[in-house]
Amino acid sequence: MQNEIKTPVLRELDRALQLKLGGIFAPLASQKRDEWFDQTVPSSARFAHYTSAEAAIKIIEQKRVWLRNTTCMVDYREVQHGYNILRKAFGDADNLKSFIGEVEKIAPGVATQAISNFDGWWQSGALLFNTFITSVSEHDLQEDSHGRLSMWRAFGANSTRVAIVLKIPKTSDSGDALKLVFSPVLYLKDEDSSQIIPQVIQNVKSNSEFLKSVPYTLIQNWIFSMLVLGATCVKHEGFREEREWRVVDCPQFWPSPFVESSTETVRGVPQIVRKIPLDSAKYPELSDYEFGKIFERLIIGPSLYPVAMRDAFLDALTKAGVPDARNKIFISGIPIRS
Repeated sequence: MQNEIKTPVLRELDRALQLKLGGIFAPLASQKRDEWFDQTVPSSARFAHYTSAEAAIKIIEQKRVWLRNTTCMVDYREVQHGYNILRKAFGDADNLKSFIGEVEKIAPGVATQAISNFDGWWQSGALLFNTFITSVSEHDLQEDSHGRLSMWRAFGANSTRVAIVLKIPKTSDSGDALKLVFSPVLYLKDEDSSQIIPQVIQNVKSNSEFLKSVPYTLIQNWIFSMLVLGATCVKHEGFREEREWRVVDCPQFWPSPFVESSTETVRGVPQIVRKIPLDSAKYPELSDYEFGKIFERLIIGPSLYPVAMRDAFLDALTKAGVPDARNKIFISGIPIRS
């Protein structure tokens, strides 16, 4: 159905339905999404992608953001932490029985099937080994000139770092077309797991009449998505200051006609990467995410060569079609060693 042409009214109806289902089955992420995006009008928000200067130049020149396999993350155990939280949440027999019971009053067999599908994908390694992620951080006005100290430090002393600040719309046709998950990371302790499922159960009860009008397959997909989000977008509470959001690509579950794939060598390790095109010249369907349109600023982190870097980034941004690029480059004045 991905090639079906829909009128703007039908697209808005679809989007409203998905947002409502997200509020029911992923309430913590939905609440965080609304809080961050609703700070600005029109409904868009600012995010910073902290990365090496080398990677940033590639992003600008190619108009592509790379997503890397979860097994190649700095701490690959992050996904395992999310899965452990899920297991504890559903490990409570009363929680599991109540969740399945409430959902299947509305859609018989749906919850059982969704959980079984997720377990099968996890046990086979399909989710762990075929999921790709890139990260951004919420970006505040007070960080416009210098960036965030903790994020500069996170890369270590051997990397020249920059932050690419983007303004992302809350909803758009381009976002829908990419078939990616864009979700805030939840920072949860083990004991928080006991609170997750009861809240979803209550949401199902409160919205039972609405859910009866929703196709069973859509409910099943959202339960599966809830579990995928739990595994990929939950981190230890000690990382809370990162204020991270993740772009998650699961090509086996939600294949996108636009996300590209190639083999690249990163720090000496050949690996398959996925690439989000921010290039409306090649993909007119993604015009809302054209790089020159969503780019807001670039902050050069602590470096021995900030002036040379500024000139190089000015050239790259200008060629990428960023208007007034000269006034969108900033050199962080935080006095730490590069």
